[in-house]
Amino acid sequence: MNLSREVLEKDLYKVLGVPKDATEAEIKKAYRKLAREYHPDANKGDARAEERFKEVGEANEVLSDAKSRKEYDEARALLGSGGFRPGPGAGGGSFNFDLGDLFGGTQGGGSPGGGFGGGLGDVFGGLFNRGGAGTRTQPRRGQDVESEVTLSFTEAVDGATVPLRMSSSAACKACSGTGDKNGTPRVCPTCVGTGQVSRGGGGGFSLTDPCLDCKGRGLIAEDPCEVCRGSGRATSSRTMQVRIPAGVSDGQRIRLRGKGAPGERGGPNGDLYVVVHVDAHPVFGRRGDNLTVTVPVTFAEAALGAEISVPTLGGPPVTLKLPAGTPGGRTMRARGKGAVRKDGTRGDLLVTVEVTVPRELGKKAKEALESYRAATEGEDPRAALFEAAKGE
Repeated sequence: MNLSREVLEKDLYKVLGVPKDATEAEIKKAYRKLAREYHPDANKGDARAEERFKEVGEANEVLSDAKSRKEYDEARALLGSGGFRPGPGAGGGSFNFDLGDLFGGTQGGGSPGGGFGGGLGDVFGGLFNRGGAGTRTQPRRGQDVESEVTLSFTEAVDGATVPLRMSSSAACKACSGTGDKNGTPRVCPTCVGTGQVSRGGGGGFSLTDPCLDCKGRGLIAEDPCEVCRGSGRATSSRTMQVRIPAGVSDGQRIRLRGKGAPGERGGPNGDLYVVVHVDAHPVFGRRGDNLTVTVPVTFAEAALGAEISVPTLGGPPVTLKLPAGTPGGRTMRARGKGAVRKDGTRGDLLVTVEVTVPRELGKKAKEALESYRAATEGEDPRAALFEAAKGE
């Protein structure tokens, strides 16, 4: 990833509101919260919110990738400590350390053209360019877009295709992305169409900045488009059919490559991230790839044993054998009746037994229970409890 001076001068951690030692999960959580807060759909006509939405997207793009985050941190540390200062042609000052010592390279012939060796590129990862005169603007990847969808419990287990409305930056339709009302912008004379200008620091070392005159586009609109105000970009809304795979869980974030905002200057599209929310089911629950259900049984079924019928999600019931003397709270397993796994197989249905106590008893049932109580009068189910309470 090529990071411009404009990006390096920003405190991206502050933009997301996270500390510099934030974990990847903390960065992701902060981005998702801010993206929802400043999303154009929730702030229609609010230019400041749209700008903040772009800022948090830019910060997330850099900090969510381990490699680009490392490059950003190292470059910020170097610039912040005064390790690099532009030469007289860019505001005075000079390098205050030996590049060869810092990067392990050799000066004056150690590399072709008397450069600093491979170490410089290793640390900056392409942040800086040599010889700004030949710099060309690279294709720009489209921004990643995040959206949310709510599924029913059954849709999450079986998978579903859902319509998803999303807003993102795209080429302005009014001017076909040219920024000019007549569709005939002129090449920027300052950067000669590259969209970038270079500041030399001496020794063939330069720092590339976006061109301020054309705002990094390489083109200047003679008659700016009224819709995009000459930027060539506008917020576009579209509805697309998105396939949510089977077995997704509540809060899961799905990445759809190339379904985000369109790229610029032939660059690839960004990615679409869909955060899935799942509604609760009145009967079934979820535990990983397994489904759960609680089944009531009578005292007689639990004490004497029985075959019980158990419902499944979207399929015919299954019959489970309940052993005699089954206590309440015991869990049995119906194999292959759970959620779909990534490999296409299914998890299990975990069936928890709940012994029910009738609120009212008929005369015969009551007499039968009185007889049972008399027959088991000498048994105390709490004896072991009190015995255990006496010890440590």
